[in-house]
Amino acid sequence: LNGSWQMKRTDKDKWLPAFVPGSVYNDLLNNGMMDDPFYRDNEYDALLLMEYDYEYIKKFEITKDFLSKKNILLRFDGLDTLCSIYLNSELVGSSKNMHRTYEYDIKHFVCEGENTLSITFNSPVKYVRQKDAEFPLRSSGDALSGITHLRKAHCMFGWDWGPKLPDAGIWRSVSIIGYDLARITDIHVRQHHKKDHVDLSFDVTLDGIPAIDTKIRIKVTSPCLKTTEIICDAVSSKVNVRIKIDDPKLWWPNNLGDQPLYNVQVLLYEKAIMVDEKFFRIGLRTITVNTNKDEWGESFEFVVNGKAFFAMGADYIPEDSLLSRRTCEKTEELIKSCKLANFNCIRVWGGGHYPDDNFYDLCDEYGMVIWQDFMFACGVYRFDKDFENETTQEAEDNIKRLRNHACLGLWCGNNEQEEGWVRWGWSSQYTIQLKQDYIKQFERQLPCIVKREDPDTFYWPSSPSSFGAFTEPTSQNFGDLHYWGVWHGKEPFIKYRELFPRFMSEFGIQSFPDIKTVNTFTEPGDRNIFSPVMESHQKNGTANEKILYYISQYFRFPENFNSLIYLSQLLQAEGMRYGVEHWRRNRGRCMGAIYWQLNDCWPVASWSGIDYYLRWKALHYFAKRFYSPVLASAFEDGEKISLSVTNETDFDVTGVLAWKLRDQYSKVIKDGTFDVSIPPFLSTEIAVLDFSQELDTASKRRSTYFEHTFIVNDITICSQSTLFVPAKHFDLKDPKISFAVTDEDTHFTLSLMSAAFARYVKLDISNGDAIFNDNYFDLHNGEVKKIYVDKDKITNPMTFDEFKEGLIILDLYNSFE
Repeated sequence: LNGSWQMKRTDKDKWLPAFVPGSVYNDLLNNGMMDDPFYRDNEYDALLLMEYDYEYIKKFEITKDFLSKKNILLRFDGLDTLCSIYLNSELVGSSKNMHRTYEYDIKHFVCEGENTLSITFNSPVKYVRQKDAEFPLRSSGDALSGITHLRKAHCMFGWDWGPKLPDAGIWRSVSIIGYDLARITDIHVRQHHKKDHVDLSFDVTLDGIPAIDTKIRIKVTSPCLKTTEIICDAVSSKVNVRIKIDDPKLWWPNNLGDQPLYNVQVLLYEKAIMVDEKFFRIGLRTITVNTNKDEWGESFEFVVNGKAFFAMGADYIPEDSLLSRRTCEKTEELIKSCKLANFNCIRVWGGGHYPDDNFYDLCDEYGMVIWQDFMFACGVYRFDKDFENETTQEAEDNIKRLRNHACLGLWCGNNEQEEGWVRWGWSSQYTIQLKQDYIKQFERQLPCIVKREDPDTFYWPSSPSSFGAFTEPTSQNFGDLHYWGVWHGKEPFIKYRELFPRFMSEFGIQSFPDIKTVNTFTEPGDRNIFSPVMESHQKNGTANEKILYYISQYFRFPENFNSLIYLSQLLQAEGMRYGVEHWRRNRGRCMGAIYWQLNDCWPVASWSGIDYYLRWKALHYFAKRFYSPVLASAFEDGEKISLSVTNETDFDVTGVLAWKLRDQYSKVIKDGTFDVSIPPFLSTEIAVLDFSQELDTASKRRSTYFEHTFIVNDITICSQSTLFVPAKHFDLKDPKISFAVTDEDTHFTLSLMSAAFARYVKLDISNGDAIFNDNYFDLHNGEVKKIYVDKDKITNPMTFDEFKEGLIILDLYNSFE
């Protein structure tokens, strides 16, 4: 029943064209009944529109043959959120949970010929306001009050990076299902890995009573198109089928191996006629989380196919505040960008919604291990019987939908709620009953459901947590950690180097989005970070002040608004580099760095590395370097430099680590090399260099920098410059950057040169968007830096002349007054 519908506000008479899947906001926008809520401060007018109720209506035809089916169901893959459903003026059912799938028996409601389906959505704003008045519960301070009473994406009510746009509507597909005896409702694939083969166990669940001659046929086709199949009788509603896969091709996270996927086809036959079919893909792998005792406490590490790896990635939030603007194409571009930046892990944060199937299909394809939160975040929940029943069904629906994906690595009960009870004062604000409700929900209900429905996937009660049961949830020696002393506490970046978590699952620093993104929601007069419009696109209280504070600590005062944006992105990227490189140097003690956050749900100043329009900030280019499987990093301490190499691959790495001490014109003062051979999955310190004699004055420290390069098989794996003073104190000279561009078959090549050391060179094009193979890099006088831009990574196809004319180059020296 997807496609054209009609909708109206219930206090209005005029019906408007609508589209399903979609949403109220989308349909109002398409009909010119509201302004784009992302532009300027239109968000606040859009919020008022959700004080009303809305009705959707669809007329459809049912044939006599379809009506003769013994079972006819109305299925909703997603209803957002509070609604009543009527078929031919008869109440069929209702919904109060955005995160569930609903099916209703309509055999006795539907008729031959024309039928009318009507759905009335009630105001979520009125609902949470009423519930909050009846029983106040704590939720994120940036959101509307009362949201934990409603099973709707919490961030739709506002967050410290998101607007208050609690959209509504039929946000996923709606269909009518007709069948006679039986249909396939669920398939659970379990893997048993042996030395030279994998045994697949298929638990197939049927709805209905299978006939005597009902059969199930399962076909598994390998990546090399070898098919293994079996046919068996279906004598009950639950059937177990086993298939042996010889010479299995294993699935690995990105950069640890390939991601071969096996096609699975499950067919149901009645009297030799196929009556139902399910198709999906699986990856053959084992995956768990190790929590073994060791010299520091207990490990916390993902293990795939028996190999523990360092998880590298970011926290994912909903891709759009307007659900109808989500597209499969945009999701794929986002996941591709993760792969390009060497991610191997993504944490799906618990304050949004469970992503579409397409998201997990893409993570299967691109090798992203998923840390999957259940959708509970930053709030107190009342675990009464109704809430228990609702969340049980929600958990079962989503576990069954997602458990066969190769990418699924962990189920997590919630985001920051255990920490809230221990460190945020909830224990003194709320009753002991509500605290006990937490234990019932996250340490009894959810782990029991996971054990029953997906026993092969690790469950973790909260993020952060150490043992559960409110025991040291922020310990560095156990479990995972969130750290916000840097940013919220205004601590310096070097504070990260004092932390030794077992797994850092959330930390971050804000920046402004690209100037082209800012231009989409502002007028010229708005482009001041303290204007009403810019502040409405900054949801984190005094965050603009914090950005200026951190700029003051590391950089000089920016020349203009564009430079301010540029510097904000540099400080964000450098802060994340400080943390990630430190934790990777301490691989083994720490086994994961997942920064906050990957993406945005609208154009906004935030912690994201990729903005709403999928433009890479400096952070994402830095991530490509600090998440490189083989990383050479420098740790500066006064006039000393410690050099380390980290190998997050399954093979020995042998190369040459070269270093140079240079002045601001890139003249080499001193240099040297180290032969390096490092085994798989290991980090080691290579050398400590002491330059106290060369840097014996403040003037020398302000005019000298350190460069290191790691070369493997004549290929530069990584190259980085390190200053001995904050960048604001370094005596930069005008680099007078020059460049040449050549047109190749599939890409443009830029050759860049400078007359002096150029720090943080940014490349952009004014007439489009492009992903460069490197960006925000350093240039050294006397050397040529080659940068490549694939033509298919430029948003607007352009000629060589257009590309060259639109090229923009910015560097740190030219960002200052």
